[in-house]
Amino acid sequence: MNSATDNDQLHAMASTAGYGEAAQALAEQYESVTFDEVHREVLHLFPSRPSSVLDVGAGSGRDAAALAARGHRVVAAEPTAEMRALGRRIHAGQEIEWVDDALPELSGLTAQGRRFDLVLLTAVWMHLDERQRTSAMARLVGLLETEGRMVLSLRHGPVPVGRRMFSVSAGETISLARGHGLDVVHEAQREDPHGRPGVAWTYLALQLGAGRKHPGSSG
Repeated sequence: MNSATDNDQLHAMASTAGYGEAAQALAEQYESVTFDEVHREVLHLFPSRPSSVLDVGAGSGRDAAALAARGHRVVAAEPTAEMRALGRRIHAGQEIEWVDDALPELSGLTAQGRRFDLVLLTAVWMHLDERQRTSAMARLVGLLETEGRMVLSLRHGPVPVGRRMFSVSAGETISLARGHGLDVVHEAQREDPHGRPGVAWTYLALQLGAGRKHPGSSG
């Protein structure tokens, strides 16, 4: 199989490919490291007061549960039914609003006109191709409150078999974010918290400045 065919098949795969079948194993993997360890580079950028938070691609709910435990009002958007069921069960003690919604459109939350102080995307962005990333950034900005923050992590390294991932640089992501009215407030690199060979991460914190207009707003 040549590289062009490989690339075509990668684009044709669903961004959630491989997650339903492996939900139990993945949930165990996600829960094996703590919220504080995964997000150590950006913990100081999360709201200190109770705030509205959207966890996109919430997976097992590890991050959503930790944020709810800190007093935030958390919506966990997870498109894989098996992961949502596991998340609800594992973190039944936390008040989390689970929804079936997904990038690039996040059509349900967008239709409701929801806005959030913090939007978190942990290991999500690299599942979208270039066209989808452009569309998704506009949607995400539309879900931010004024001066709200978006915190996302970019995975670098080999793609697991059966998954759909793309090589996405920090530079491309920053350029796209700035084009949609976001300022970069933090950038950091780190090793993989699971210790996987060849895998590294970039963490970005982006903020919608005061006076910026949401897409579709008038005046």
